[in-house]
Amino acid sequence: MKKLLLTTLVFSALFSPLAFATQTIKANVNGMVCAFCAQGIEKKMRALTQTQDVYVNLKQRIVAVELKDGQTLSNDKVKAIIKDAGYDVTAIEISEHPVAHIKAELEAKQGEK
Repeated sequence: MKKLLLTTLVFSALFSPLAFATQTIKANVNGMVCAFCAQGIEKKMRALTQTQDVYVNLKQRIVAVELKDGQTLSNDKVKAIIKDAGYDVTAIEISEHPVAHIKAELEAKQGEK
């Protein structure tokens, strides 16, 4: 009985929603006006070891950086990279959605306009 209980607890901890939670940093960026701007930011974000995926939406002025499991990246670091590239971060938030979800959501909004 103890083994069953222990196995259940371990299994629950490993496969709980928190164990698979994706962390994506989503920043609103002023000054991004061309594809070259977006490419530069994307390249810098992809170069980080913590990065799983990156999406830059030029029209919505959004940069989304999905982190690898167990990795962290401070909002200040993201802001600094974007500022060093010559742009301003007007807002930043943490999302539990992967980049693919954020991309689909933003592109659907663009399609509505």
